[in-house]
Amino acid sequence: MTSTTPRAEVTGAEVTTLRRPPIRQSTMVRSSREHTFEVFVATIGQWWPLQPYSAGKDRVRSVHVEPRVQGRVYEQWDDGTECDWGHLLAWEPPERLVMTWNMTPVPTEVELTFTVLGPALTRVAVEHRGWEALSDAQLGEDCARPGGYLGGAFVRGWEEILGRLTAAAEAV
Repeated sequence: MTSTTPRAEVTGAEVTTLRRPPIRQSTMVRSSREHTFEVFVATIGQWWPLQPYSAGKDRVRSVHVEPRVQGRVYEQWDDGTECDWGHLLAWEPPERLVMTWNMTPVPTEVELTFTVLGPALTRVAVEHRGWEALSDAQLGEDCARPGGYLGGAFVRGWEEILGRLTAAAEAV
């Protein structure tokens, strides 16, 4: 389920309304968890939709994940320029990775989990959180797609990205 609609969260006896809830998306991949995780990390530059989900667009020549805590996730352009997408905060192959997401006006956080559902079936879930760090104006700004967070652009973006990952992992 994906939503950017405010929801209530119960903590003890008080109820807090989340004005900027995380974006949550998931997909089922007909592939082992190990293979799916490896495709995500090792071949991200081949399946990730660089147009429009990158800083360099048609200038991007490769995307890299440095496989360790504090490792960078970055794109490299045709002229050698490197643009960081974020840094890994958690690195737990093949189960999970968490990274900062520097492609928003203020860094947010992305967590990906890879859950075994069967011998060749994996659930990949993404939670993109930290929206409370952005101002109302920043939440409405266009990003790779028109509409920003408030207009559902990140929801549609993660749907497309997970679809591309699914196709890539199932192709092999």
